[in-house]
Amino acid sequence: MTESMTEPDPTTPGPNWKLLIGGSLLALVLLASLGFLVYSSICPCERTPGGFLFGDRVDEPVQDWSFANDVPLCQLQIYDGLRPHSVNLNCMSTPAGELYLSCSVCTRKYWAGKVGSDERAVMRLNGAVYPVRLNRVTEPAEMDRAWDARVSKLQVHGGGPYNPIPDPDAERPDHWWTFHVESRA
Repeated sequence: MTESMTEPDPTTPGPNWKLLIGGSLLALVLLASLGFLVYSSICPCERTPGGFLFGDRVDEPVQDWSFANDVPLCQLQIYDGLRPHSVNLNCMSTPAGELYLSCSVCTRKYWAGKVGSDERAVMRLNGAVYPVRLNRVTEPAEMDRAWDARVSKLQVHGGGPYNPIPDPDAERPDHWWTFHVESRA
């Protein structure tokens, strides 16, 4: 008995590689997007940055940010191109209700290098998300007001290796930066 050898029919289409590759890429993009959204719902965590900040959006303008002193840490979301980048950091309100961000050794912080003049950002405090505008402060008297507010807040909410309680008379170091925060509602 002889075995019959059949050759492939050249008129029968083979696998559609373009469709297979395109579908695989689409599935990969969808999976990565879903993963990023899950990651965003978990972080920023401790010193690990996150992505989007979710929460109840507050669109009314905030004039008095004093309530920020009741929150141990604030979360800030900026954009690096199209990608959101969020971090945990100290924020503090002056007695007049002005809000500032604290950034020690800021030249080494990724987010700080991405903040330009009148930078659009989002702040999350106690689960509420506020659209804000950031501006770096370089005027010494205003920096001193922000520093004093930081020292005062950390007397209550400071502690731990990354956020120690400063001496009440601590002087502002040269490597410390601050950013003024305003509502953009």
